[in-house]
Amino acid sequence: MDEVKQIVTDIKNKQLAPIYFLMGDEPYYIDRISDYIANNVLDEADRGFNQMVLYGRDVTVDDIVGNAKRYPMMADRQVVIVKEAQELSRTIENLVAYAEKPLESTVLVMCYKYKTIDKRKKLYKAVKKNGVIFESKKMYEDKVADWIRKVLAGQKYAITPKASQMLVEFLGNDLGRIAKELEKLQLILPKESQITPEIIEENIGISKEFNNFELRKAIGDRDVVKATKIITHFAQNPKDNPIIVTVTMLFMFFSQLLKYHGLNNHSPKNVASALKINPYFVSDYQAAARNYPMKKVSYAVAVLRDIDVKTKGVGSNADMADLLKELLVKVML
Repeated sequence: MDEVKQIVTDIKNKQLAPIYFLMGDEPYYIDRISDYIANNVLDEADRGFNQMVLYGRDVTVDDIVGNAKRYPMMADRQVVIVKEAQELSRTIENLVAYAEKPLESTVLVMCYKYKTIDKRKKLYKAVKKNGVIFESKKMYEDKVADWIRKVLAGQKYAITPKASQMLVEFLGNDLGRIAKELEKLQLILPKESQITPEIIEENIGISKEFNNFELRKAIGDRDVVKATKIITHFAQNPKDNPIIVTVTMLFMFFSQLLKYHGLNNHSPKNVASALKINPYFVSDYQAAARNYPMKKVSYAVAVLRDIDVKTKGVGSNADMADLLKELLVKVML
């Protein structure tokens, strides 16, 4: 985020580069930067003649260079944005000659999603020297909740740890989808509001009672009744609660519990740091550790691996309901 802020700050201060090569696995920031350039570099009156959007699937590198070499009409500069530039991956190195001597009156923006260019080759070096290269990397899921908190804080909203965890569980690390859901909430909530699980449930449709987060907690607390209710709901609503997501989440939980047992210092601060979790959730791991000694945790990890294989149809024809029941019986009893 700091790198993105710096790019945006430079653009605000009219410190514009002739080339912005935006690449990487996370499309969210690529879109944010390119949209900011599209909406802020030129005045609205100048955009009609001096701003162009091209698509990689429809053009060649030569077409891009031809447009980039045009001079602006009655303005200081023009903007050329190439979306889906990754479609040109086989010929993208042909952009080298232009990148080595870019036109200062053109702002060329290459949106190269889900891929990166080879850092050993001439194009990367030329853009690095004369423009801006930004690599947008996928965010690990354990960082997303904190990202949500920071984004909302910047917009004068707050969110409870449980509510942010619900979003991560439901949407994973897809920052674009998460941002859209947050935007919806901001339309109906006044500034300074705190987003709670109840608000998430009411407006996004994620159940605050029947979700993987609550299942994890019920299993950690050895609350068989609550865990059974949750897996019954999952079995009745398989599209909204795919078993592969449940198994993956529980596998990560018990893997972290193994790490917990291996720690010499079980203070909340050290546990949060070692497991890379929000301090709010440390008590869940402390309770689970009391209920599951290391040997039992190792067994649970083995069970989850076996269930994972069975969900793929290997060695079992059991349906989702039966696999979830098997999981609970073997792990909790």
